[in-house]
Amino acid sequence: MLANNARRAFALLQKRPYICQSCLRRARSLPLVHARLPKARTIQTATSGAQTPPNDDAPFRKVLKDAAKQKKKDNRSASGASKKSSKAGDARLEKWELTVGIEIHAELNTARKLFSGAATSANATPNTHVALFDTAFPGSQPHFQKETLLPALRAALALNCEIQHRSSFDRKHYFYQDQPAGYQITQYYEPFARDGHITLYPHDFPAGVCPEDGPIIIGIKQVQMEQDTAKTVQQPPSTYLLDFNRVSHPLIEIISLPQLHDPVTAAVFVRKIQTILKAVNAVTAGMEMGGLRADVNVSVKQKYGQSTNNIHSYHGVGELGQRTEIKNLASVKAIEDAIVAERDRQIDLLENGGVVEGETRGWTLGSKTTKRLRGKEGEIDYRYMPDPDIAPVVIGQELVDHLQQTLPALSDETVSTLVDSSTYGLTIKDANTLILLDDSDRLDFYYDVVEHLRTIFSEQPQIVSRLGKVAGNWVLMELGALFKNEEWSPTKVTPDQLASVIAHVLRKQITGSTAKRLLSMKFEGDARSVEQIIADEDLFLSPLTRNEYLHLAQSLVDEKAAMAKDIVEKQQLGKLKWLVGQMMARSAEGTVEPATAEAVLREILHLPPMEQK
Repeated sequence: MLANNARRAFALLQKRPYICQSCLRRARSLPLVHARLPKARTIQTATSGAQTPPNDDAPFRKVLKDAAKQKKKDNRSASGASKKSSKAGDARLEKWELTVGIEIHAELNTARKLFSGAATSANATPNTHVALFDTAFPGSQPHFQKETLLPALRAALALNCEIQHRSSFDRKHYFYQDQPAGYQITQYYEPFARDGHITLYPHDFPAGVCPEDGPIIIGIKQVQMEQDTAKTVQQPPSTYLLDFNRVSHPLIEIISLPQLHDPVTAAVFVRKIQTILKAVNAVTAGMEMGGLRADVNVSVKQKYGQSTNNIHSYHGVGELGQRTEIKNLASVKAIEDAIVAERDRQIDLLENGGVVEGETRGWTLGSKTTKRLRGKEGEIDYRYMPDPDIAPVVIGQELVDHLQQTLPALSDETVSTLVDSSTYGLTIKDANTLILLDDSDRLDFYYDVVEHLRTIFSEQPQIVSRLGKVAGNWVLMELGALFKNEEWSPTKVTPDQLASVIAHVLRKQITGSTAKRLLSMKFEGDARSVEQIIADEDLFLSPLTRNEYLHLAQSLVDEKAAMAKDIVEKQQLGKLKWLVGQMMARSAEGTVEPATAEAVLREILHLPPMEQK
């Protein structure tokens, strides 16, 4: 192929009267194989078989330019076709309805394992926290650790479930290397919590992607306790190491109803459940640390007309398509992408006359499709049976009432409080960001900053009403920018130090730029107090008098008369900011406040005053 291409290039070069001789000599030096070409053969580009041969009289440079233009045109055409194809794929959703149910497995925040006295551990040396029962040692018996029930109850109450006063454990039989007993202990017939729900509001979704206008209520069939399996570490090509530290770590499995019909909604559902579990201290870690995993059940059905595929039902929800299960999804993005891929695979299969099989499939981040792992097991395959060695769990109403009354505030309530203008006055976006960042550590930091500021300005109510929004900007924007490439730590700049910086700005003792410089110095480890740095570095604001402001602004307007005319007559207010910058640049640092400078310029130019924030 390489030699043929060289031959063609040489043939083209020989036909070009305008090619330089040095180029021709270089072309002749190319190795040629199969030099004898058919006489009737014409030379065409690979981009289009219908393309006319180039004009032999055209300069070679022009031919190259034309070829480049043609390639760009073909690329644009291909891109357009791709977009049309994408739109066509979306149009298919008018015919097909997606249904998703999700099973979420979350590791509970407990000190002991579910059925043994061994300690739970995340990063301990492998096989150092293992009891005899954890390894299915003959004769060992399970001992239910009652304290493991508390975080499970908090989670179920936060998910609006009805707590069952009597629940029991069952054996789910299957053999795999990470399950030494040959069965997993779970709650299948009598779980400890049923009939819950969570509500997704528009503020739970990324901006502009909420599929519905109002709240979306997703039902939760049940929440059950169960034991985790061993951790498997593969050593290629064929060695598997088992860490039994994780065996019998307490889990809850949260099973949703098949009421999700959008991949984004499904991903938001899981993220919100993770936020709720963290808020009530039910779990130790989220998906990013492996403390929460999700299995999704995906099916599609025709929206209109009858189909042999729409014959399935689940917990009272009928006329569903055949579902497939995608196992062990470990991120919100993986959930959304895997659902999209499986939805499209099933639609393609059904539209081409195929049949969706009930099976378990896998997903790898970055893949375009799911892959079959095994046939889907049913109830009969697992041979569920009550565990004869574990007594039923009886939960008193007094305990349920106590936990309900002492539940921490959930994310919806927190968002409502943060956006309330009488308390904090944040935007919904900023409120959600504070909740989601660093397992809500950033939110706790924000609360501390506001409390310090309210103490400082306790006798100035006109400033107190602004503190929530001002503190939010500094915590998220200015301090957040410093942590852009570092892990969050509330000790790099403490809440009282940030509050002191903000207080000096609000008192107009330092400028905003000086405050940012102060914040950076503290972030870099300056041990001096904020007040001491201001004094040592002579950073106190020495503002101009009103007459000095007027004189400086008037001289600048006279100097830039044409610009001033554009501002007044053409309302080019962006140029007003440039004049403010010039006033600051022509004065000593810390003597001109931007807001005062703009107000004086507006006064001189007879413009409306600035809107008060």
